[in-house]
Amino acid sequence: MELPLEDEAATARLGQAVARELRRGDAVHLKGGLGAGKTTLARAAIRALTTPEEEAPSPTFTLVQTYDGPDFPVAHFDLYRLSGPAQARELGLDEAVDEGAVLIEWPERLEGRRPSAHTLEVELAHEGAGRRARITAHGDWRRRDLRL
Repeated sequence: MELPLEDEAATARLGQAVARELRRGDAVHLKGGLGAGKTTLARAAIRALTTPEEEAPSPTFTLVQTYDGPDFPVAHFDLYRLSGPAQARELGLDEAVDEGAVLIEWPERLEGRRPSAHTLEVELAHEGAGRRARITAHGDWRRRDLRL
């Protein structure tokens, strides 16, 4: 599925839609270049799962931030500075999926490995003044409704 995202608010709405469908054991892969909107989408999903006031900083330097959702924890990973999947495992990626759900920026560092059979891939790209999201669902995500 492809969706035009005319502005940052549309990217945030997609993040909120992802949050509504997120389940324990899920992974969301956020792909795209620098400034494509990955953190904006993740922040909106985190705020939808916690509180609208949640700070939800980018985990660029901390590598992972965790949040207590109402039903399960959510971990936000930024793998940009990692060299491969072994380092992601050292950060607790597998445990985070087992305990809750994960949002992963720069999943390319996993070298094709998906930490969950239930993975939603969202690839964001600049398109004119906005962006375009290309969404690919795996596992149970195929049966979920991402209405904005």
